Amino acid sequence: MLITGASSGIGLATAHQLLSRGWRVFAAARRQDAMEPLLSRGARVLPLDIAEEASRQELADRINGEVGALDALVNNAGYGETGPVETMPVERARAMFEVNLFGLINLTQLLLPPMRERRRGCIVNMSSIAGRFVTPGAGWYGASKHALEGISDALRMELHDFGVKVVLLEPGLIRTGFEGVSATSLQQQLSDPVWGPMMRRVAAGWAEGFGRGSSPELVARTIASVLETSSPKPRYRCGSASESLVLQRFIPTRLWDALVRQRMLG
Repeated sequence: MLITGASSGIGLATAHQLLSRGWRVFAAARRQDAMEPLLSRGARVLPLDIAEEASRQELADRINGEVGALDALVNNAGYGETGPVETMPVERARAMFEVNLFGLINLTQLLLPPMRERRRGCIVNMSSIAGRFVTPGAGWYGASKHALEGISDALRMELHDFGVKVVLLEPGLIRTGFEGVSATSLQQQLSDPVWGPMMRRVAAGWAEGFGRGSSPELVARTIASVLETSSPKPRYRCGSASESLVLQRFIPTRLWDALVRQRMLG
């Protein structure tokens, strides 16, 4: 099996979890040095910059050449930037989509034919609760995950008759350092005369929420259970605040908006 974004957070925890369960693991990420613990446990560590076409092609060629059809592909690589929709530079939003959607799906395209021909396998796409609803200051990130949900739904139906399962994982607030990665873009917004006050409240809300977040190991165990069941569900939610996905289905949009604004903006 192959997991992308395996150098930290959910990807690293998932690789360790699957190694412990006896899986043959290919772990791919940009920072190969951070995957040394996986290498010492027997994982095959490979370079991948998911945003670069040549890097995706090189990885796919190596996987297809060495093992042919994968039993499982965990598309975990991704990142988020924050800021109001109005002021987020489009080139930064486009770069986020390149990683979270286009790069992810193109790698899947490159690895899928042997799985389809063998008529077996499972693709796990790492979404988020942000793939089902967004919050102020995270619209572009949420949009990239909404898009991933949509393309995954289509792929799941297209591959049904070929025996390849497609599963969306929707974690809540997980202690992966997401808020740290997005801190630079957040800081750039705090001095904005229009949006700074909102973004300060957003930052405070995230700090509180991620402080109570679940561990990456919880998500890793969920992924392992998905891969080891013969008939996985289309979607799995897990982790802190993921129960909000259940509540949202029964709440009118205006009321939901009001609850989110109250929670995030005070």
